[in-house]
Amino acid sequence: MLALELFRSVPRYAAARAVSAVGSVPGLLIGPMAPVRLVTTSEPEVRHDGWAQVKVHLSGICGSDLGAVTGSTSLYFAAVSSMPCVPGHELVGTLTEDCEDLPAGTRVVVDPVLACAARGLEPCEQCAAGHTNRCDRVTVGHLKPGLQTGYCRSTGGGWGERLVAHRSQLHAVPDDLPDERAVLVEPLACAVRLAERAAVREGQTVLVSGAGAVGLFATLALRELTPAGRIVVVAKHGAQAALARRLGATDVVEPGEALRGVRRLTQALTVRTSLPGLAARQDQEFLLGGVDVAVDAVGSAASLDLALRATRAGGRVVVSGMPGRGADLSPAWFRELEVVGTYASAGDAFPTALRLAATAPLGDGVGGEGDVLGAVYPLHRWREALDHASSAGRLGTVKVAFDPRQR
Repeated sequence: MLALELFRSVPRYAAARAVSAVGSVPGLLIGPMAPVRLVTTSEPEVRHDGWAQVKVHLSGICGSDLGAVTGSTSLYFAAVSSMPCVPGHELVGTLTEDCEDLPAGTRVVVDPVLACAARGLEPCEQCAAGHTNRCDRVTVGHLKPGLQTGYCRSTGGGWGERLVAHRSQLHAVPDDLPDERAVLVEPLACAVRLAERAAVREGQTVLVSGAGAVGLFATLALRELTPAGRIVVVAKHGAQAALARRLGATDVVEPGEALRGVRRLTQALTVRTSLPGLAARQDQEFLLGGVDVAVDAVGSAASLDLALRATRAGGRVVVSGMPGRGADLSPAWFRELEVVGTYASAGDAFPTALRLAATAPLGDGVGGEGDVLGAVYPLHRWREALDHASSAGRLGTVKVAFDPRQR
């Protein structure tokens, strides 16, 4: 089968990391430095009960995928992945064989977390409690190490024509839900989990720092699933701002005006520190007062820094974007903030996400006005696809996907 393979190369990782540290360089970052190759390889196979093959229709490109390709992902994750692997954990496809109660031909989406059930193990404490996203056994069992499908050598991933998945990962897709919406179900399920972790109370004000796919789906989930009052979204580009409002934002602010915008909306006080001679730290501001809950939906130091500085004392900061290089945690200490992470999904997040995918204003096509899925590429145009995804916001795109069936 044809697949895109992510492989381990220390020189390429170091080179890509150096380039990504100074910003995007089109044609170079997703070019000769990228540890990705198009290969013809054997179809993945797991010879254990409950496993079946899935033919991939569409597979999204996630920020975490781009982080792995560009070397910006923390080395923390190296121990819970196995390479070479086929990336792609946001996907919709069709079962090519029966999988327990699901017959061949069933269209499915995949919960990518490779928890105890998929690994043939008795449930760990976290899995037994229903927190499969917190599984303590992601490096053992009858699979290679891998926190998710797409980071595990044994299973394959959505950036290939075929992968294998366990019954515990599979969710049937309703016939009336098109592939263009179904491919969004996994990131929507992550947003459902985010809304749970945010623990927003009636009428509270929430800041969403970032308006890429993570931030926009977070906005939708917060509006649909929580009693939030005001939802303030930080959006860099016009198309992002318009979609944020469509998905439930009450206010949209630009990054350079975000803290001042929050101050006006919450009637907080601004504290400013100016240190002449230290340009990188000049005119640093934070609020006394601010939002009740803030969501870092980017994972950059700047985004997390904003979330921390804009949240009132005793408030909650939710880290949703895969963390990058560090932010200043002084506000967490001084203002006694609750800083919580949210990773993947658990419980009934996928059924809820399927409902949101069917009812939310996400569009039904590719690249048209109002379509969240902005472009679809064949695997052989992978450099173009990854460049597009890395510049999605600037290009007015939310989500880019591969269609391995295209030639």
